[in-house]
Amino acid sequence: MTLAEKILARASGLASVKPGDVVEPRVDLAMSHENAALVINQFLEIFKGTSLPPRIWDARRVAVIFDHRVPAESPKTASNQKKVREFVQSQQVDKFHDIRGDVGGICHQVLPENGYVLPGTVVVGTDSHTTSHGALGAFAFGIGATEMASVWALGSVLNVEVPPTIKIVVSGRFRKFVGAKDLILHLIGKLTAQGANFKVLEFHGPTIRNLSTSGRLVLCNMSVEAGATAGLVPPDQETARYLREEAGVKGPVELLQPDRDAQYELVIPIDVSKLEPQVACPHTVDNVKPVAAVAGTKIHQVVIGSCTNGRLDDLEVAATILKGRKVTAHTRMLVFPASGRIYRQALVKGYLGVFVKAGAVVMNPGCGPCLGVHEGALGDGEVALSTTNRNFKGRMGNPNSEVYLCSPATAAASAIQGVITDPRKLPQ
Repeated sequence: MTLAEKILARASGLASVKPGDVVEPRVDLAMSHENAALVINQFLEIFKGTSLPPRIWDARRVAVIFDHRVPAESPKTASNQKKVREFVQSQQVDKFHDIRGDVGGICHQVLPENGYVLPGTVVVGTDSHTTSHGALGAFAFGIGATEMASVWALGSVLNVEVPPTIKIVVSGRFRKFVGAKDLILHLIGKLTAQGANFKVLEFHGPTIRNLSTSGRLVLCNMSVEAGATAGLVPPDQETARYLREEAGVKGPVELLQPDRDAQYELVIPIDVSKLEPQVACPHTVDNVKPVAAVAGTKIHQVVIGSCTNGRLDDLEVAATILKGRKVTAHTRMLVFPASGRIYRQALVKGYLGVFVKAGAVVMNPGCGPCLGVHEGALGDGEVALSTTNRNFKGRMGNPNSEVYLCSPATAAASAIQGVITDPRKLPQ
């Protein structure tokens, strides 16, 4: 069996499963953000007309993180957040991360850095980028509010069809200023936005084994942009190191692996040794080109952050490029660290000071402008270059604007020049 099949079989109490089987796996972790307000409505409906009290099946397995609209931008959002606070308190949900500078942040960063996600587990979230957590060897996928309400009530996901798996085998060494974001953009361009629909992307090869957990999170985070149900990196010693040293996990870490004779629908080899910096052009994530093909395109706003590229190593590479330089006039640069922990680490290391001195605006940890409803909206006719994960029309709040996606290195170099720039060709 593939890794996804092994996890789903075990979670469903079965000896084995195959693609096309329908199972009901038990859930190890169920995550929501502000949309928990919608889940609460559906959850309470389940218990109407019954004598049962509305109780979550296991409050220890539920996490709620405020991140999409923090701090609240409207009375409606603030009231929904108040409703969620009252609910999680009444249900004794202890994995609740409010709007705080110490434990707050983006849900897909807060979960791994707090050790909430373990290899071999089933993780569901009311957010499509829940696929991120496959970086730690978990089968993680997004579900809707109604499905999550049933998970809260029952502790399992109903009617999950076991997906086939595509094996991605990555070899070679990344060149300077090329990394995981360029790899996943290249892969999405190769597969197209529908190329992995209802499938799993399982990442293998020496390049993956040498990749940090941060880089693996990038790959799994954006697997959904190729239509994938989940992205998975088989857990290894790097996984164990991250969980013990950075996430504070004390207990044993199981490094569950796919079988050597696992059946894959397709095997895709990629050699990154010749890979150039990549850019996804408007208005689809699979409209991918080498940065050289769009170099010189004028940009009005640069965004560094998000659940894709808001981690410490992302901020480090951007700060290295920006140190001693300035963001060009007429270009805005916004930086959104992925969590309060990363914000504090970047502050201690001096990265935030570099950004401010260069002319960037450092914002609070959160999703910021990524989803287009809170902070950093674009004006008519404006162009943004962003390290986020989607560039659909209107994604940053204005259908009359354009969004290009790139790595932190490309974003930082371009902020200095005011046009899309290959970071390897930035004037010294």
